[in-house]
Amino acid sequence: MVFIWTQFGVKHKNVNVKCKVRVMHRDDSSSSSSSGESSRSEQEAPCLSIKPVGKDFYKVLGVAPDSNEDEIKRAYRKLALKFHPDKNSDADAEDKFKEIAEAYEILTDPKKRSIYDQYGEEGLKNGSGMSMAGHSSTHCSDVKGDARATFASFFHGSDHFDIFFEPDLDSEEDLFNPFSRFAFSHVGGFSHHEGGLRRGRRRLQGVAVVHDLLVTLEEVLRGCTKHIKVTRSRLNLDGRSLRSEDKVLNVVVKKGWKAGTKITFPREGDETPNNTPADVTFVLKDKKHSQFKREGSNIVYTAKITLKEALCGCTVNVPTLDNRMMPLPCSDIIKPGAKRRLRGEGLPYPKSPSQRGDLVVEFQVLFPDRIPPQSREIIKHSLGKC
Repeated sequence: MVFIWTQFGVKHKNVNVKCKVRVMHRDDSSSSSSSGESSRSEQEAPCLSIKPVGKDFYKVLGVAPDSNEDEIKRAYRKLALKFHPDKNSDADAEDKFKEIAEAYEILTDPKKRSIYDQYGEEGLKNGSGMSMAGHSSTHCSDVKGDARATFASFFHGSDHFDIFFEPDLDSEEDLFNPFSRFAFSHVGGFSHHEGGLRRGRRRLQGVAVVHDLLVTLEEVLRGCTKHIKVTRSRLNLDGRSLRSEDKVLNVVVKKGWKAGTKITFPREGDETPNNTPADVTFVLKDKKHSQFKREGSNIVYTAKITLKEALCGCTVNVPTLDNRMMPLPCSDIIKPGAKRRLRGEGLPYPKSPSQRGDLVVEFQVLFPDRIPPQSREIIKHSLGKC
């Protein structure tokens, strides 16, 4: 008679543990032996590895068993966009989408992932298996959840949001900002963009309300805070009717910011039924200045001089943005359109506010309307040698 006793290992993160097989032989004639002991032989033999029963969630997401949470999230993001049933018309897209969501829910929960790594999908269903390892009972119904809710929560942090999208993500910016390509309409749907997108069926956000924000060059030089009152629509408690309310937004303009810079206040705009409030965006515009015009971080001042000053030399007093006067000696002949620079008297650089651009002095030569005959002869005689 042969008795076989096996000692099986378990699978931890897809690493198979060897098992031992002990074979015990008992001869029929051994019963007459005075010792009463059986002759035994023991040997190690290879055995099949024990694999967790159920789905391989790492394979579902296309990640390695030792992947970290960021790698799992990136994999889920890519696959969820690809197989969303509202975008993918394949027959198995919805099942694949649910399977991806289930894998993500389990592998991003440290406790569920630990149970799955040791006991597989069956371990999540079988409370007794986990109690042996000191874990509380967990059922698969707890981890499957709603695939659409998982998707909405992942991309927008709310289960009241649903999007339609283009899954062709070809850059890091697209990957981490899945809404960067989509324009929204006030009525809760997507506008016609990049070939057209279908309308969302859940809670969407309206188009940002855009306002121009006029700033003077002096404000750009020093930086400032603008207190802007906006009037917006807000839902009443019944969720249907609207009320009008005012709110003051504090718009911070930093030193050196250029025209066209956008400052956005999320969800501070109008709210309509079934939509989240729109954003409010301010776009910087340079207010016309009486003395200077702006060229990037430089400012330009036009100095008007006479023909005599242009030919014979002069000293021009140039104003600055901080109300100083800087003398600029000009001993050479100044031609119309000539420029001189006062270094570091312009606007701060946006990325390095401690440094400033230049104040560019552009000369405009004023020619006389007429010259007396006597002066004409003198000038003709003097210029004849030039």
